[in-house]
Amino acid sequence: MIKYLIGLLCALVGLTIYIWGPASIGISITGMAAKQRLGQSLTQGLEDGLHLLLCGAGGPMPDPERSGPCVAVIAGTSLVIVDAGSGGARNLNAMQFPLGEIDAQLLTHYHSDHIDGLGEMALLRWVSSANTAPLPVYGPSGVAEVVQGFNRSYRADAEYRNAHHGDNVAPVSGRGMVARPFIAPQVGELLTVLEQDGLTVSAFAVDHKPVQPAVGYRFDYRGRSLVISGDTAKSTNLEQFAKGVDLLVHEALSRELVGQLNKAAIHNQLPIIEKITTDILDYHASPVEAAESAQTAGAKHLLYYHIVPPLLAPGSQAAFLQGVDKAYQGGVTVGIDGTLFSLPANSQAIEQTRVP
Repeated sequence: MIKYLIGLLCALVGLTIYIWGPASIGISITGMAAKQRLGQSLTQGLEDGLHLLLCGAGGPMPDPERSGPCVAVIAGTSLVIVDAGSGGARNLNAMQFPLGEIDAQLLTHYHSDHIDGLGEMALLRWVSSANTAPLPVYGPSGVAEVVQGFNRSYRADAEYRNAHHGDNVAPVSGRGMVARPFIAPQVGELLTVLEQDGLTVSAFAVDHKPVQPAVGYRFDYRGRSLVISGDTAKSTNLEQFAKGVDLLVHEALSRELVGQLNKAAIHNQLPIIEKITTDILDYHASPVEAAESAQTAGAKHLLYYHIVPPLLAPGSQAAFLQGVDKAYQGGVTVGIDGTLFSLPANSQAIEQTRVP
C-alpha cells in the first residue's frame, strides 16, 4: 500500500510538472517559500537568556561546513557580533538572523580572515532596516584604520544605493561604520567595553604574538556567561577570565593534521605552503590545550570554532579530538556553521541545536 501511494504521488507530481511546466512550478514554489520566510526572525522563538550562534566556525582555509570566523551573541534584546569572517553575514541572512537589529560589531584582532566580511556585515545591517546610524565597531587600537578603510571602499556603493532606493531604504546617515576603539587590556585586567540592557561585554588580552593587540571577550547576562577566545595560543589569562563560565568558545588547530599538510608540501616541493604550515603552529591552541584551559577554568561546556585545518577526510574529526576526553570532563562540541547554544536566564540549562 505504501509503495502504491508513493508511486501515485510521484505520478501526480510528474503530471503537474507536465501540465504546468517546470518554470511555472519553480515560480510557484519560490513564492510559497518567500511567504513563509520573509519577515521571520530567528530571535522570535528564543527565550530570555544568553544565546550564541556560529555564523562562521572555520578559519582561513576553505571548508564546506565552516565559513570564516563569525560569532553572533543574543542577550535579551541585545545583538552583538564577534568578528566578521568571509561568509558570516550571508550565513546570518540565510539563518533569518535580524541583521538590521545588530547593536555592535566586536573585533578580536585584525587578521584578514576575521575582518574580510566586515563591509558586507555593515551593508546588510544598513539596508535591512533602513538604519539611520552606522554600525558601531568595537576593537583594540587599530580599529579606526580598519573602519576607515572599509568606509572608503564602500563609499561609492553607498551612494549608488541611496540614489537608487532613497532614504526609505538606504538613508545616508546610516551608511558604513563608526569606530569605537579601546586600549587593549593588560594581562590580568578585564576591561568592560559595552553595557546595555543587562548585558556586560568585557575584553581581556590573549596570546597571538606576533599579532598585537589581540583580545578575547566575556559576555555576562542574567546569571549566564560565555567566553569567546579569538585567536590565541594556550592562555592562562583566558583561563582566569573564563572561570566558571557556562560556555567556552575556543579556537583550535590540530598540529597533527597540519603536520600532514606540511609533509605534503615538502613532498610536492611547495616551499611557501611548507613555511606557512610551520609558522602557524606556535600561535594557536591545540584541541587538547583548549580542553585543558576549559578544565582549568571550570567551564561547563567547550565549543570549538576557528577550526584548522578543515576536517574533510574520514576520521579527521576523531583525529582532531584525540586526547580531549582525557583533558576535559565537560561537554564538547566541534562547531559548524549554524551551531546554536542557548543559556536560559537564571538557570543551569545548556541547550544545543542547529540552525539550518
